[in-house]
Order: sequence, then structure tokens, then C-alpha cells
Amino acid sequence: MADREARTSTDEEDASLLRGNHEEHDPPTLGERINSIAQEPLTPLSKILLVLVLALLLTTSIFVGLFAGSQHRLRLEREDRKHHPAPTASSPPHTGTATTTATATATATSTARTTTTVILPPIPVPTGAPEEKACLDPSCIILSASILSSLDPSKDPCDDFYDFANGAWLNANPLPADKSSFGQFEHLAQQNKQVIQKILESNYSAASTDYDKEIFAKLKDFYTSCLDEKRLDEIGQLPLIEFVNTVRKLYSGKSRDTKKPDDEEGDDEDDEKKRKKDGLTAALAFLHSRGIGALFNFDIEGDVGVDPNHMALWFSQPDFVLPSKEYYSEKAIVKVYKDVVERLLVALADENEELQRRRTISPGFVSNEDANVWPPWPWPPWGGDDDPPKKDPSDNKTMGAHKLAKQVVQFEARLAEASLDLDLLQDPIATYNPAPLSNLTEVLSQVDFPTYFSTFTPRWFPKRIIITYPAYMSSLEKILDDTPSGVIEAYLITRAALTLSPYLGMGTEAWQAQRQLMEALTGIKKGAVGDRAEYCVGQVESNLGFAAGRYFIQEVFGGNSKKKGTKVITDIVKAFKISLKDIDWVDQKSAKAAAEKADAIRIKVGYPTSPNTEDARSIARYYNNVAVDKKDFFGNVLSSTKSELFKKWLQLGRKRDPDSWEMFPSTVNAYFNPPANEIVFPAGILQPPFFSHKWPNYLAYGAFGQVASHELTHAFDSAGRLYNQDGKLEQWWTNSTSEGFQRKQDCIVKQYSAYSIDDGKGGRIHVNGNLTSGENIGDTGLVQAFRAWNAQFEASKKAGYEYLLPGLNFTREQLFFISFARIWARAMKPAAAVQRIRTDPHSPSRYRVDGTVSNIPEFAQAFKCSKHAKLNPPKEKRCIFWG
Repeated sequence: MADREARTSTDEEDASLLRGNHEEHDPPTLGERINSIAQEPLTPLSKILLVLVLALLLTTSIFVGLFAGSQHRLRLEREDRKHHPAPTASSPPHTGTATTTATATATATSTARTTTTVILPPIPVPTGAPEEKACLDPSCIILSASILSSLDPSKDPCDDFYDFANGAWLNANPLPADKSSFGQFEHLAQQNKQVIQKILESNYSAASTDYDKEIFAKLKDFYTSCLDEKRLDEIGQLPLIEFVNTVRKLYSGKSRDTKKPDDEEGDDEDDEKKRKKDGLTAALAFLHSRGIGALFNFDIEGDVGVDPNHMALWFSQPDFVLPSKEYYSEKAIVKVYKDVVERLLVALADENEELQRRRTISPGFVSNEDANVWPPWPWPPWGGDDDPPKKDPSDNKTMGAHKLAKQVVQFEARLAEASLDLDLLQDPIATYNPAPLSNLTEVLSQVDFPTYFSTFTPRWFPKRIIITYPAYMSSLEKILDDTPSGVIEAYLITRAALTLSPYLGMGTEAWQAQRQLMEALTGIKKGAVGDRAEYCVGQVESNLGFAAGRYFIQEVFGGNSKKKGTKVITDIVKAFKISLKDIDWVDQKSAKAAAEKADAIRIKVGYPTSPNTEDARSIARYYNNVAVDKKDFFGNVLSSTKSELFKKWLQLGRKRDPDSWEMFPSTVNAYFNPPANEIVFPAGILQPPFFSHKWPNYLAYGAFGQVASHELTHAFDSAGRLYNQDGKLEQWWTNSTSEGFQRKQDCIVKQYSAYSIDDGKGGRIHVNGNLTSGENIGDTGLVQAFRAWNAQFEASKKAGYEYLLPGLNFTREQLFFISFARIWARAMKPAAAVQRIRTDPHSPSRYRVDGTVSNIPEFAQAFKCSKHAKLNPPKEKRCIFWG
């Protein structure tokens, strides 16, 4: 809108009126009459009447002026509301005055001529600073339209900000049938995949050097192998059967010569015990080295109790097939799981027939199994537990598989029951239990751990390990002793099948079986399968992510993206440090230590330098051990997984690589790593609707600022606060500060535990406030992003980075919060929502928005929420962490 200029409401006439030729015949004018009267001598009565007339004129002019001024103000306010409405309240009041009055005077001259001043209506003045012009560039119009298309103005932002900011987007983006969850994160991930897909399906010009050609060839061959559904259908279950046969052979001990010399005597019971130990060890090492979890898990991470940069071995419970303990007591889910295990056991029972058939169809497919050695007895062991059973007639196969499937599920249910609850698993103090390796080898005597470690060829043999939950280790030993070998073997087989069957053709029984379980757990529509190309790009990202990331950043992460993204983060760190002095529960000593930790945080933005995404040679070396065949998708996944795991094990005993990343450049996510004291932001999330280096800063600090402040705040949340600036576990806060934090955390736990979701069955399930407290505290960091934006506003506005967008009748403060809320839009199947409540440390998206802003008074001020508004609770009911 053009700037308004103050002007009078009537025009002033300077020229005299022209008189006609017949002036003498015209009736006398009012002025002439007044002049005639003025020439006559004034009587006392005339004088009195004249004074009264003048007084009346003066009074009238004043009231007319006041009335005109009020009318003008009302008109300006109506126009202001028209062009700058706030959704629930008027725009911030204008400053300055808007009232002027005109006065009338009577002047007597020596000639006794009376003169009256012209009565003027009030002269209005601007109600504030001249109105700024909005950006009308096409990019600004598109950005404005994207925001407007998200909003649902029928919702009151002071009561339901999540729906106000996202209602229209959710209506326009219904949940796809093939997905259990879809929101702005998934939408951006989909767009990032499309960028990579376009690269993979072209003769990419950037692949000019020999190293680039090598990398690009691997990417294209991997992608091609995944897309070739015809070949996958032709090969069928053969790759999985080959893999399963290897597991069976290793578990049975037939892969090694275990026959004793004739002159060597020994106890048969001890020999059998050793055979079982060797078999279980070999099978587990093989599975774990291919990324298949079973019985327990090892990880390589810093020794946070001694030296966070010294990479140590951590022993922990595994992930289970069903996402959490609760599922093992749900009859409907358990029934589906049993049916799936049974289907897999039956599908893999006739492996010899299948192998022969596939070799006939695909003679070029070479098995790595020796059919003359394996199987040592018919599989599965329907007839018994530990003894080689007789081969069942085909009509008894299903009955045997049914019984074995039930035992497998019961076995895993016992393991899950023995595991630590997920909320307790996040406690870094409780889960740090260093011990000599002998503790593990003596308690869990069924596994030969030195032999197990040799599979991964670490350069340093561990003598000390860290056990996250010692009780699980003891429980596992007892469960293994109580469980027949045939059940353990079937458990290992089904874990392999459930993990690897997604890499088979969709027509195979194994693929369909695992799909049945996924549909039950997530609520995905039966038979609804997404775009194959999108799936295959995702597999390329998962397995060759740093290679794909090299070309991804060249396409989408140019300009000032890295510089501006880094500035947003560093501004938030500054705002956090400034706020420390105003936090009532933090004393001076703890505030100083917190500022030092904030200064010590490593900030990584965009892409890694280890492997160096900008250097083709570095990427080529990183993936040197990954063998890719454009006709073997199943094998490509295994090769990539194995290579990645072996690289990880090579870190054991070494110093942490400070330049390494845990996420690929195209990932739509970010993370804080406590032992490394680093916050990492891949280029994948530095895209709209989270970020653009061309955006006005009130949008960038609202959306990406939330992501950045969230990760920074993790350094001071319920778990992160226990690590000092070097990433070491120690008490670095004073007792009074720790006690103050605990009160704030208790407030957050109580607040979020009151929230609930619909379980899709007519019931409600409450959020686990203990499980989600760390992430909820992380979300409170939004206030630091708001402060960081305010701190840089004047300089930013002067530099042209706070420009207005057309058609958005909101203040910049309001758009800051709208930009924040929009990133959390997400639709979700009820089954998936239930799974998230039980397993995810993040709260449902609705509460990440409404729960967060209800604790930020600046939000209520921006939207002028009434004191009765849902998201404007009284101070005593707010959980305000950061002052």
C-alpha cells in the first residue's frame, strides 16, 4: 500500500469570486450584509449580540473539528483493521496523537473592519510510522501463498494454535494410503528424494572425475537393482533362503569340523554344551555383522565416565520385533505376530526344493551354500526340540510351524519383559555401568565373546565394557538355558527373515508375511504400496547416503544457506547465554558453567568433512568396500550394511573423529550428541518449510530457529545436562541448581502427562511424560529463538532481511510463531499414533506446538490472548524454564 500523507479535509480557495455585469441587481450576500452592519455605529445591544454570535461560532467550530477528527480516526482504524487484522485481537496500538483543533478569532482594526478566520476541520497526523511496502517479487508471493494455504482462520490461535496454523494444510494433504504418518518432515523428505531421483536418472554432469564416475556408477547400479522388480520376482526367495541356510549351518556347528581325534576323550555333555555355544556365537556374529538384531546389541561410543572421546564397547538389550512391551500383552497383535512367524517358517521349510527350482530358472545365480553338507537334518525341527527330528509329512507341516511360532513369540516376550523400560533407558547415569569383560563372559556363558569379537576384526580387543542394564544380561542367561535349541534357532531365522524380506520381490511369501505385521502395527491400508522409485531412492540414501549427499548439496545447498543457517544457530547460542542471568533456578556458578558448555558446543551445518562430501576421492574411499551389482539388490543392501558396521567396529579403542557425522546430508532431521557435545544440521532440513537463506528472518528464526534451539537445549535437558562441556558424565551444576531444574522438569512431566490421543478404538492413551520430558524440554528452547530474532531485528531490518510479505495481515511476531507451528503439521494413523506414544520420546505434534507456546508468554502477547485463553495460562501454571 502506498504511503499516506497528512492533508486537510477541505481545500483552501485563494482567488476572489468573479462578479457578473448585473451585480447591482443581485441580492446582497451575507458578507455584504455583515460589512454593511460593520459600517454602521454599534449599539450596546449589537455589541452584545456580536460577542454571542462569535462565541457560538467558536464553540460550533470546536465541536465540528472534534467530530471530524473522531470520524477520521475511525475511518483510519477501519482501514488499518482491513489491511492489518489480527486473527483474534486488534493489531498493536499505534503511537502518536491524532487530534488537532482549529480556532476562530475576531480582530478589530483601526478602521473597525471585522475579520473572521476560516474554520478548518482537524488535520490528522499519521497513526504510526509510515506503512512499509510488502515485497511483490514472485518468490515473495509464492511464499506468502504457502503460508496462507496452511492456515485455518476459523480456529482461535489462543486456544488451538496447532490447528490454526496447520488446518488447511492437513485438509489439503490427506494421509496417503501407503503411509502411516505424513507431515511436513515427510513431505520435505519426499522432495529431497525427488532431487536425488532426478540426479540418478540422468547422466549427471558433475560426475567428471574418475572418482566421481566411480561413486556415481555405484549409486546408479544400486538404484537400478532396486527398481528391477521383474528380476526380483524371478529370483524370488532364493537370496533369503541362502542367507537363512548359512545361519542354520552356523548355528548347528556344521560349518566347522567339530569331530574329536580318536585318542581324545571327553564328556559328551560338555561337548554338546560347547557345540551349542560355538553355534550360537557363530550365528549371532553373522547376523549382527549384517545389521540383524537378536538377543543383545553392541555399540561403539565414547566412554562418558572416563574419556568421552575414547571409543568404548557398550552392551545393551536389542530392539524387539514388536515395538514395546505393551504389544506382547495385546492378544490381537500377538496373534498377527504368531501368524507371520508361522508363515515365514513354512515358507522357508522347503528350501531344498526352492533352491533347485531357482537354480533352474536363474542358472547364473550361484549359491554360496554347499548342498552336500547342508541341511544336516530336515528343517524345521517339527518333531522335537534338540534332537534331529524325523521329517514330518507335508500335512503336518503347518501344525508343526504353528507350535514353533507360538514358542518363538513366547521366547521373545520373555526377552522383552526382562528389558529396561524405554523411559529409564534414557537415563545416562543409570545406564552407565562399566565392568571388566569377564563380567559379561562369566554371566552370559552361552556365548564365546572373544570369538564373536574376532568376526568384526577390531584393532583393539576390549578388556572393559559398559553395560546399560546388567539385570538384562543375567535374565538373558536364564532364558537361554530354559529355551530349547530349536526355538532359539527358529527365533534367529525369523529375525533374519523379517529384516531382509523387504528386499525381496513383493510376490514372495516372505515379503507378504512381514508386510502383514507392518500393516497391523502401523495401520497402513492392506495392499497399499507406495511409489517404487521413491522407495528405491530411500534405499540409496540409507545405504550410500554420503555419496548421494555429495550431489544433493550441489543441487540444493548453494548461496548463503550454510552461512545464514550457521548465523541463526550462533545467534541462538548468544541468546541462551544472555538469558542465563535471568533464570531463577540457575545460580551464578552454574550459569557460568552452562555458558562455557554452550561456547564449547561444536556446530555442524550442511554436510560433513569426514567423509568429505566436497571431495570425491574421500567419498570413493569411504565406500571402497561396498560391492554393488545392478542385478543383486538383496546383496547390495547386505554389502553396504556390513561395510558400515565394520567401519564402526574399527573405531573401538580409538579417539573419536571430531568431523564424523551420524546423518547423511539429505536427511530431514538434526541431532545433539552428548558425548561429542555437538549439534548437527544436515542440508536436508535446511529447506522450506524449515529454512531458506532468502526468507525474511522472522520466518527463518521461527521455523529453523526452533530446530536449532531444540538441539541446543538438549545440551541442558534432563539427560544432556548431566554431561559437562567435554561430554563427560559428572555433576557440574550446584545442588541448588539441580534441585531447581528438577522442579521445572516435574512441571513439564505433569503438563504433558495430561495430554492424550485417540487410540482409534474409542479410548484415550496418555502421553508418557517421563519418556518425553527430554524432548519437551528441548522444545522449550523456542523462546531462545524468539529472543535471538529480536536481538538481531534492528540490524536485520536495516539490511533488508525483515521485509514484509503480501497479503499476510499478521505482525512479524505472529508470523514467527506461525512459521514455527507449520513445521509440525502431521497426519497419522491411529495405530501409528499409539505406537509413537509407547515408543517415541517425542510428544505428538499437536502438543509439540500447543504445549510449547503455552509456556511462552511472548506468544500470548503477540496474539493478544485473553487471560482466559487456553494457551495463556496464569504464570503459576506455566512451566517456564529459561526465565
